[in-house]
This record gives sequence, structure tokens and C-alpha cells, in this order.
Amino acid sequence: MTALTHIDDQGRAAMVDVSGKPVTARRALAVGSVRMSAETFALLQSGENPKGSVENIAELAGIMGAKRTADLIPLCHPLPLSKVKVRIASDGALPGVRVTAETKTNGVTGVEMEALTAVSVACLTIYDMLKAVDKSMVIQGICLLEKDGGKSGYWRADEDGG
Repeated sequence: MTALTHIDDQGRAAMVDVSGKPVTARRALAVGSVRMSAETFALLQSGENPKGSVENIAELAGIMGAKRTADLIPLCHPLPLSKVKVRIASDGALPGVRVTAETKTNGVTGVEMEALTAVSVACLTIYDMLKAVDKSMVIQGICLLEKDGGKSGYWRADEDGG
């Protein structure tokens, strides 16, 4: 098993030294969803939420969240993001919405945490905007779907999410 990279040899928190790594194109894709009642899903589909467009606001919140990842996750490196794309798609089978976030940078470390943060913040925003009508919503399945770049190259999650 690989050693933990954020723990030094005395067991203390340590930010990984990436100063010797080459700059490469990096990309990550994360996913998640918000499951809600059929009634809340119908309200979302109607576009009649008094707080405004849930999807548009959640997409913007996800982008903003990705840009603040290093402020939220203690040992993340601040990254110059070159792309953050968050999309919300309705899914009647849940019922609810599926959230995807793609992040890109040219840098010395990956953008997985930024993609995961974008999805998380977008899901939390959806919950916040709809909680007045449905407190039983469930945020679920937030995970990294794929990443590319750096020494380890391309990686994609298995069908079962692992």
C-alpha cells in the first residue's frame, strides 16, 4: 500500500511538495446527485421556485466552490483553474438531478478535489434552494469519475464507481 502523502514521517499534517513536478495538462470529472420527492421534482421541473432557477444558481455555486477548494480543504494546493464546467440534469428515475463537474488546469498537481468540491457545492445549493418544500432530499453518489494528466495519466472509475 502507498504511504499517505499528507502525513509526514512523524505523523503530522504536511502539504505535499510539488515543486519538482513538471507542469502538465490536468483534467477531472466528478459526479453526484440529489434525490427528492416526486412533488419536489415536479416543482423543480415547473421552474416556479420563488428563489429563482435552481439549476442555474447551483451551476454557478459549483463553479465558485471549485475556485475556493484550497480555502476549504486544508492541504489542497491553490490552483489556477483554466476550466470549470458544472451541469445539472434532471433525472425522473431518481427522481431528482444529476450533477457533473469538469475541471482543468495546466499545473503540477491534479484538479480532482476541485471537481469534487464543485459537485458537492452544487448539490448543497440545490438542497438549500428546495429545503423549504422537501427536507428529506438525499445528496448521494459524489465521486470522481475520471482524471487525466500527471505521472499517473488517465484513470476512470469502474462501473460500480470504484
